[in-house]
Amino acid sequence: MTNNEVIKAKIDEYFDRTVAWRTYLHENPEVSDREYKTAEYLKKECEKLDLIVEDVANTTGFTALLDTGKSGKTLGIRTDIDALPILESENNLKNKKTVVSKNKGVSHACGHDSHMATLLTTAKILTDFKDELSGKIYFIFEEGEETGGGIDAMVEHLKDKDLDACYGNHQSPFLEVGQIKVLKGPSHAGCAGVEFDVIGKGGHGSRPDKCINPLTATANIVTALTTAWVNQLDVSKTVTFGLGSINGGSASNVIPDRCNVKGTLRFFDDKAGEDALKVLKEVVNTTARVHKCYVEFSDYTRIVAYPTINDPDLAEKVITSLNDIYPTSLLDGNPTYGSESFFGYSKLCPSVYTKFGVRDEKNGISAGSHTPEFDINPEGIKYAVGLQVKFALDFLKGAFDD
Repeated sequence: MTNNEVIKAKIDEYFDRTVAWRTYLHENPEVSDREYKTAEYLKKECEKLDLIVEDVANTTGFTALLDTGKSGKTLGIRTDIDALPILESENNLKNKKTVVSKNKGVSHACGHDSHMATLLTTAKILTDFKDELSGKIYFIFEEGEETGGGIDAMVEHLKDKDLDACYGNHQSPFLEVGQIKVLKGPSHAGCAGVEFDVIGKGGHGSRPDKCINPLTATANIVTALTTAWVNQLDVSKTVTFGLGSINGGSASNVIPDRCNVKGTLRFFDDKAGEDALKVLKEVVNTTARVHKCYVEFSDYTRIVAYPTINDPDLAEKVITSLNDIYPTSLLDGNPTYGSESFFGYSKLCPSVYTKFGVRDEKNGISAGSHTPEFDINPEGIKYAVGLQVKFALDFLKGAFDD
C-alpha cells in the first residue's frame, strides 16, 4: 500500500478508539483554566503511547513528546482542551444528539473534544511510524484557549524546544465533512477587549440639574465611537468595534451613578489594533469629560489576542500534503473575525492553522459554535487526522526540502 493508503487504513482501524476518546471528553467537559480531570485523562492516554509528558508551569496544559532518537526537525501539533460555560441541548437542529455533556452548564460547544480526539489519534498513528521518522514531535495540549489563559505559559514552556514549525486546527460547522480550509496569511482576527464605567453623580429623576447623568454621557460616547473614532483610523486596515453591552440604572425615576459598557475590537494588523484601542480610549475619555463624567477602564481593556497569521510557505506545504492525500478537500476563502490564542506559536516558529468540516445538515448538524445545539459529525475527524499525519510525515521525512 502507498503511504496515503496506510494512513487511511490506520484511521479506520483506530476510529472506534477515536470516537471513544471524543465521547469521554464530550461527556466530561471542564471550563477554561480548570481542566484538571481532562488533563489527567489526556496525560494517561499519552503515557499509554509511550510519549514523554511534561507539565506546563502553573497551568493544566502539558506537552507529550515523541522522540525518534534520530536528529532531524522538530514539529509541534497543538490542541486546545477547554470547554464553555454553556448548558448543552440534548438535541441538535433536527435530532437527538449521540453524546451530551454530563457536567450541567458546561459543554464542548466549540468542538475542542474533537480537537483532542484528533490529536490523540494523530499521536497514536505517528507512533506507529516512529521507526521511519527522524526528529521530534511535540503534541501540545493548551489550557484555556477561550480565555487566553494558557498561551503565554505554553509559549514560555516551548521556547527552548527549538520548534521548526507548529500546526493547529479547528472544527468548522460551516464546512461539510471532508472539506478542509487552509489560508496563506491571516486566518483569524486579533481581539481587544473593551470595558469601562462612565461615572457621574446619581440622584432623583425629577432633578436632573442636580445630577451628572452617566447615561447621557454614555449615549454620546457610543455615537462618537461610530464617527470620531473611525475617522482617526487607517482605512486600509480593517478594524471593527462590536458593542456588546450597556448597563446602567434600573428605575425610571432614578439617575444612576454609573453606566457600564462592554465590547470588542477585531483587527488583522497588530499596529492597527493597538492604535485603535488607543484612539478608542481617547475618544471615550474626552467625550465623558464634556459631560463632566469620568471613566474607569477595567483590566479587560487590552489586547486579548493578536491576529493568527499563517506562514505562507508553511501553508503551501500543508496544501501540498492535503492535495496528495485528499485531492478534493481543499477550500480557500476569507479569514474569520473570531480570535484564537494560536497566534502565540508564531512567536516561536512558522505556524499554520487549518479548519476541518464537521457539518452534516441533513442530520441536523449545522448549528454554530458556542450554541446549545452545536453538534459534530465525527467522520470529519478522519480528515483532520489524515492531514495532520500526512503533513507530519512529509515534514519530518524531508519531503519539502529543496
